Amino acid sequence: MNGLRINFTPFYIIRDAIMISKRLRRLREKMKEKGIDAYIIPSSDPHQSEYVANRWKSREWISGFTGSAGIVVVTSDHAGLWTDSRYFIQGEQELDGSEFILHKVYNQGSPQHIDWLMETLPVGSVLGIEGNLIAEHSAKSLDKKAKKQQFTINYEEDLISAVWEDREDIPLDKIFVHELKYTGMSASEKIHKLREHMSEHNLSHYLASSLDDIAWLYNIRSSDIEFNPVVISFAMITASQAYLYILEEKLSLEIKTYLGTQEITPISYNLLREHLSTIDKGDTIGLDMKTTSRKLTAAISCTPVSVPNFIQNMKAIKNSTEIAHLRNVMEKDAVALLKAFMWLEEHIGKTAISEYDFSEKLRTFRSQQEGYYGESFAAIVGYKANGAIVHYKPDEQYSQNIEKDGVLLVDSGGQYLDGTTDITRTICLSTPTPAQKEAYTAVLRGHIALDKAIYPQGTTGTQLDILARNFLWKKGMNYLHGTGHGVGFFLNVHEGPQGITPGQSIRGGIPLEAGMVTSNEPGYYETGEYGIRIENLVLTKASDKEGFLEHETLTLFPIEKQMIDESQLDSMEKQWMNRYHKIIFERVSPYLNEAEKAWLQEKCKPFG
Repeated sequence: MNGLRINFTPFYIIRDAIMISKRLRRLREKMKEKGIDAYIIPSSDPHQSEYVANRWKSREWISGFTGSAGIVVVTSDHAGLWTDSRYFIQGEQELDGSEFILHKVYNQGSPQHIDWLMETLPVGSVLGIEGNLIAEHSAKSLDKKAKKQQFTINYEEDLISAVWEDREDIPLDKIFVHELKYTGMSASEKIHKLREHMSEHNLSHYLASSLDDIAWLYNIRSSDIEFNPVVISFAMITASQAYLYILEEKLSLEIKTYLGTQEITPISYNLLREHLSTIDKGDTIGLDMKTTSRKLTAAISCTPVSVPNFIQNMKAIKNSTEIAHLRNVMEKDAVALLKAFMWLEEHIGKTAISEYDFSEKLRTFRSQQEGYYGESFAAIVGYKANGAIVHYKPDEQYSQNIEKDGVLLVDSGGQYLDGTTDITRTICLSTPTPAQKEAYTAVLRGHIALDKAIYPQGTTGTQLDILARNFLWKKGMNYLHGTGHGVGFFLNVHEGPQGITPGQSIRGGIPLEAGMVTSNEPGYYETGEYGIRIENLVLTKASDKEGFLEHETLTLFPIEKQMIDESQLDSMEKQWMNRYHKIIFERVSPYLNEAEKAWLQEKCKPFG
């Protein structure tokens, strides 16, 4: 039974609500002591990461909300959590029973919690936020809004550390080299390219704060953040030196030797601010204001220059070695998925299988593949109503059993030394209803339309987004999350700069370029009933039409056909399905035994 749907309040929810109440009380005492009227607690760390190490899960600790995105604001009489549509249902469930109020954010680009503060607090109030946890770009926006209300902002106080008694330290996981056979480019070569960008912008220094940027630039990896093989560190590059600011305990003799061969000098992680304050005042340092914290920016003694994120932009364009590995890793990932879904079909109805059990099977079968390092995110296995929770994570104790009835949504991915995967498939475990088939077919048609798109260079993700939604919109349906995100290479599963999104989001305004890898994942969600999403990763590449781009589908796993209303597909869409499934069988079947081949052949059977 799913613990979130029973008709009494479980003990663990009561216990958590009591703990959260105590934490809020202690925080408010500190706020009063420091003269702070409202304290803002974001989801980030000093590197402005989307996913953070346990030490920086402050927003989760104070509120109990475990989603990856959200901001908490605490005043003397209000505790609010602002989060986007991916987490509306999850937020309501996890905040239930506590003092926290869910504030729904429909426009992710708008700081609605700041607007709320402007409307709620009296003129002259004092806001607090730890300066390490807010990017300079966001801090400037906050300063500007606060000035209108004569608010004072305290960026110095870390009130969470003052009340979080057993707060974890920075992880000390050892780092390792991501070998040249995978990266296709040495760290010294990447640094040289970065210096060319610095020269073009007349920069003497460049500061990198984003963990995946640093891991990519120096070809190093670690396990400091769950699912993201990054290294907690900073990097600073000059015309002649490259520095890695990192805790000494994380460096083995082998890594020190490697860094020396690439002319990278390791320095204590805690010395960066001091070093920034001693740069010659006549120098110029480039930084990305969206990923560099207010505290770091304030420490700089020379002229800081806001520049594009050079490393992110280089990293987004996968080289030929990385692309070749990605094609190979998709074959391995497909084998693991096939074994997992075959296992599910064989055992469902014969033994109890929970959503959590199946997520573990996915992990187990992936772990049997060569080069496997871990999951790229916590698998989303949403049965029936749980599938409508966009970022649902099944709990070992309380997840729901999967029966031979209804719709199952499975979104999962793997981290391999030779690439990162992310795939969603939706299957029906009984005869789908007409409404389910109608929604699924509209999602599929949008997925195909985006995959088949041919578009001129300079086209942005926002311009492409309508292709995925068009068929749903015609039926009065929609989904509130983005259609696609960039994906790293043995790095973060969510990677900038590009995205396929509606509205005015920053990522949606970035033109897609050849070499970028992006997800294609339209969906539809019927709250309380089921969720539908179909996701593949696609590679943007040059079209045979000069000046145009197109997509190559990288993901290699069958798309469920039982839920399709075939009468709604046109001949071109059927051809796309047949061609896609033919490619899957040709590339994946050589790795399979006879029973597995037969299963795959049935799933890849062409339309008549």
